[in-house]
Formats: sequence, C-alpha cells, structure tokens
Amino acid sequence: MRQCAPRFFLPSAALLFALVVACSAGPPTLARSVPSPSHPAARSGFTLTSDDFVQGGIIPKLFTCDGENKSPELKWGPVPAGTRSFTLIMEDPDAPGGTFTHWVAFDIPPTVTELPEGAQTIAKGGLNGTAKLGYTGPCPPSGTHRYVFTLYALDIPSLSLANGAARTEVTKALMPHVAAEAQLTARYSR
Repeated sequence: MRQCAPRFFLPSAALLFALVVACSAGPPTLARSVPSPSHPAARSGFTLTSDDFVQGGIIPKLFTCDGENKSPELKWGPVPAGTRSFTLIMEDPDAPGGTFTHWVAFDIPPTVTELPEGAQTIAKGGLNGTAKLGYTGPCPPSGTHRYVFTLYALDIPSLSLANGAARTEVTKALMPHVAAEAQLTARYSR
C-alpha cells in the first residue's frame, strides 16, 4: 500500500476524504484510461479511435463471438516524437477469472497509423487468452464487460520477442520503452 503523509492541515471533510481516497489507492496499473497532463500522451495529443464505435460505447456484434469475430478498424495519431514501433493490447478487465487478453500485436512499424477492419497479420502477434495468435472478440459469459484497447508508442523498433510470445513477456519487454500510450474502451453485453 502506498504511504501518504499529509503536508498541511485539511480544513474540510471533503479534502480529508480526497486525501484518504488518494492514499488508499493501490499502485498504478499498466493501463491508464486518461493520461495525466504531464504524461507524454497528453502532451502529444496521441489518441486511439475507431469508426466502428466511440469511447465508452458498445462494440457492434460483428466484432464479437456472436458475430463474425473480426477485429474492428482502429486509427491513431499523431505519432509521438521518437516513436520507433507500436504495441497493441486488447483486454477484458471484467472477466470472471481475472483480466482476459483478447489481442496482442507488437513490433508494429511507426509508419502504420491505422488497422483496417478484420486485420489479422500485424507485424508480430502475442498469444491471446485462448492461447492463439490474433484477435478474439468479446464473448462475455454474462452481463456487460469493458474491452480496453491500449496502444503503446515505444522508443525501440522491436521488442526482440518471437511471434507467439506470452502477454506477460510482451508487457515486461515494453514497459521500459513506453514513450506514450493511448486507450480506447468500449462495452459489450450478452
């Protein structure tokens, strides 16, 4: 748990509550839904979007196990200065057994700024939660789940991993090289 010491007298209950909430939060996670103003992504305006759904919206059935199970179209930019490759990870943080990985693609060239609908081969692929390469669409057992697409702009041209690397290997390799990241989150219900 993070340690937090007050630096000044808090004159109101609202401020005390804010301090308690901030100090009791766990360590920061790999993915951030909104970058802080000092984060490189916020300074560069780096964004990830889709013409198939909006931030916080519903993923169309076409891109799920109930449809054609093909990947949605994604676009990003502007490319942050110094970017030498991208890594894309899609995951479901609401899966019953813990976060489920739906898609891992890495060593995407810095000249690529969009993926067409149904893209299958993107540079190299990591294993998804079904132990296969490529995209596997939303398929929640019940209820509404969130699906988080995170695109990492990296300062190296390659993660030096083989096709079929595990999600944990990809994450470990990319962490020291993240120059910026952009996120797009959508939902799907069954």
